[in-house]
Amino acid sequence: MYGQMKKYLEEELEQIKNQKLYKYERIIESPQGPEIIVNGKKVLNFCANNYLGLSSHPDLIASAHKGIDERGFGLSSVRFICGTQDIHKELERKVSEFLGTDDTILFSSCFDANGALFEPLLGPEDAIITDSLNHASIIDGIRLCKAQRWIYNHGNMSDTEELDPATGKTLKGLERCLKEAANCRFKMIATDGCFSMDGDIAKLDQICDLAEKYDALVMIDDSHATGFMGKTGRGTHEYHNVMGRVDIITTTFGKALGGASGGCISGHKEIIDWLRNKARPYLFSNTVPPATVSATIKCIDLLSETTYLRDKLEANTKKFRKLMTEAGFDIIPGDHPIVPIMFGKYENCSQLAVDFANKMLEEGIYVIAFSFPVVPRGKDRIRVQLSAAHSDEMIEKAVYAFIKIGKELAML
Repeated sequence: MYGQMKKYLEEELEQIKNQKLYKYERIIESPQGPEIIVNGKKVLNFCANNYLGLSSHPDLIASAHKGIDERGFGLSSVRFICGTQDIHKELERKVSEFLGTDDTILFSSCFDANGALFEPLLGPEDAIITDSLNHASIIDGIRLCKAQRWIYNHGNMSDTEELDPATGKTLKGLERCLKEAANCRFKMIATDGCFSMDGDIAKLDQICDLAEKYDALVMIDDSHATGFMGKTGRGTHEYHNVMGRVDIITTTFGKALGGASGGCISGHKEIIDWLRNKARPYLFSNTVPPATVSATIKCIDLLSETTYLRDKLEANTKKFRKLMTEAGFDIIPGDHPIVPIMFGKYENCSQLAVDFANKMLEEGIYVIAFSFPVVPRGKDRIRVQLSAAHSDEMIEKAVYAFIKIGKELAML
């Protein structure tokens, strides 16, 4: 039976390799950090979601050990049977306090959280209005829901629509979608807080204004913002000064908050209570293990005491963006530590981005090229991600390598 599928997969995989779109894995032989070992060689890492440098922080590692010692390796159960420990409730309380919400419910990942959110809350008489560049987990979560769907053109807040000549699709602004969904029972606007490929931040102040005007809920996935965006690192809702105006926040513990796994939904008490009774990934998946819970509690305690790490990250981000812009690279402007180096204006941009990343590794700088289908065709890039753990010398070394290879490949 497998023979026919095997042949098909072999042909398709070969085609992906010929198009230079195959996703190879580079093997890391050390803990995660600003410096890692790849193929026996120490290199500088500029492509991890380790924004605050906490992935291998000794205090978090010690807390993870403590969690195992005091509460075991795992629970072998879902939450409502015998999988809820005191530390799970403590983490939910601390996350709620940190984000400024009523309550929080834990999941094994933010992908699971987004998969759990929409179906229990919204039905065929309701509407979801979603940004066209939302994360795959939001898209998949919405697919599980029977609500009516509107897609607004990325970042477009207007009451307009226009035909995209490249695709033949009608592009609508958010306000136009809200008007068209006026007769629906409940309306929910869903957006990433920060978009992971471009590093741009959702216009939450304008989104909240429109939501209040048209009586809609606002949901954000703040996975690439929790812990470091905003004056005290609460996220994009703090960055845009809309804390208290966002109804639902999903986020992860697998990026800035320690880098392991786990995620959550945080928001109004009634919504969280409903999800505890109706969200399928919560009801039918094992609880988050004690080591992750304990380490994440420690992480939030650290971030609640001081803004030093988010301040250092902000300084590193500004330094790298300034130096790369002055060097002449095509980067997407912004404030976020995601810094895309764009290759779309060059011939054979997919191959060029891959070659560039490989040459960077030879120079001791670990970065990765992103091509279709992770990003749209012609939007190939190297996505640099800064960390609070990067020193000035590390950043300068990376910029020097970018400039050297940029000249070698006739980009500068």
